[in-house]
Amino acid sequence: MAGRQDGGRQRTSGAGEPAGWAQELLDHLRPAGRDLNRVVAWLAGIARAAVALQDDTGRLLAGTRVPLDDVLVADLTSGRIASAALEDRGRHLRLVRVERSRPAPAAVLAVAREEPFDRRVSDIVTHAAQVLELLLAGHESTAAGHRLRRATSDLRLAILQLLMVEDTVSARRVAAGLWPGLLDTDTACVYVVESSPAERDRLAEECLSATGERALVVRCPAVDGHVIVLAPRDTAGQELRTLVGRRPGVFVGGSARQGLARTAAAYGQAVSALAVARFRPEKAALYAERTRPERLMDPAALHDWTADVLSPLDRLSHHTRAELIATTRLGLEFTAVNAAKVLGVSRNTVRARMDRVESLLRTDFADLTVRAAVHLALNAQVGLAEPPPGAGARAGAARLTDLLAGPALRTWAVDLLGRLDPDGRDLRRTLRTWIAAGGNAERAAQQLGMHAQTVREHVRSAEPVLERQLLAAGSDLYEVVLAHLAAGDLGQPLLHGTKPGHPDSPVHE
Repeated sequence: MAGRQDGGRQRTSGAGEPAGWAQELLDHLRPAGRDLNRVVAWLAGIARAAVALQDDTGRLLAGTRVPLDDVLVADLTSGRIASAALEDRGRHLRLVRVERSRPAPAAVLAVAREEPFDRRVSDIVTHAAQVLELLLAGHESTAAGHRLRRATSDLRLAILQLLMVEDTVSARRVAAGLWPGLLDTDTACVYVVESSPAERDRLAEECLSATGERALVVRCPAVDGHVIVLAPRDTAGQELRTLVGRRPGVFVGGSARQGLARTAAAYGQAVSALAVARFRPEKAALYAERTRPERLMDPAALHDWTADVLSPLDRLSHHTRAELIATTRLGLEFTAVNAAKVLGVSRNTVRARMDRVESLLRTDFADLTVRAAVHLALNAQVGLAEPPPGAGARAGAARLTDLLAGPALRTWAVDLLGRLDPDGRDLRRTLRTWIAAGGNAERAAQQLGMHAQTVREHVRSAEPVLERQLLAAGSDLYEVVLAHLAAGDLGQPLLHGTKPGHPDSPVHE
């Protein structure tokens, strides 16, 4: 072996020299190299041995299985001994206790080789055990942090789902333990912030920071790119607008201020406003910023008509009625699958509840005009919680045709649909036919004598002109349906009546 030429200075590049293997081992503690399997594989290579890291039950944490005596393992994991060295059936074994964060019991590092352990290899095993201890502590701390964040996120979602079905008492009880005072309010606004799914987790954290954690921030269970923010404070809207303004590709839609029991309605409003935000340079919109058809109707007549339409639900218990209404409101806004994710139930449950409402109202939700009318009634019930002056004074129940015949509403409808007239493709005709076909492009295409994809392209082209989402269904589409009804472009929906002789029953048409 050649002598040193550096006057006794140790080399640092060789893996066999102390400084060499120590440096390699320390490299495994760098952020990019923190992996139990990599450390164990490195140890197996440098020691020319089989290496296993296992817990007290024998579960392998890293490496390859090494047969061990159970009593010896128990002595190590219980703390009776810290290490052991033995020869067993031609193998030389070295076992070292590896501490873990409490309450997890200790693990065992086992190294088995054909050659006896010299001082160098023994030192490497001891130091490798220390590195594994550090990595285990880091992994377990990280895992605990992930579990805590996941549990907190699940609690936020559970609170939102309770509010969606109007169970404010339970929602406040759950929130009080972790976020005292968060729901000590009667009203709140709901915002939906949209980004790419890949950016959603970071966006949720930024929403928490922007609102000072004084809002309920939930990763939407239905739409991967959405973050739902229920904010009691008025300043939250501006805080979220500021956040959106400095982030490209991020939009926010907000609801009008609603009672906590109307969270489902506020959520629908926020999603509707989000559709408008996508077409605006400031990337933000509020529900109240747009004229809604129900605001142009006679409040007393709308109240009476809504009461008649929804009266079959009045005989149900409060909890059941609230559950059916919340589910139907979301089911009309979104697909059954997405509504189920928001509510935390199965899609079959959503469909069963909507089928029950459909049966009680004796109508057909496959008809878009019916869906628009029932959606109007559900929204009106939220907006007209207290009977307006003149409600119940008229001799007969209000008709939907009377609600839609007001001059203000008709002017709104004509102006809205008139935006489509300049397009030479006759988008208005395509849209009208598509609505009458229940939103089915194939059936509409047959009636129009064009390809179904052309129908979809026409409907999609109408969206930015009307500033409303149409293909996704929901509030935007129902407003456009009501506009067609008010303008006389579609036949009135067949609401089969909620009381004998109801004026919207087919026998009265």
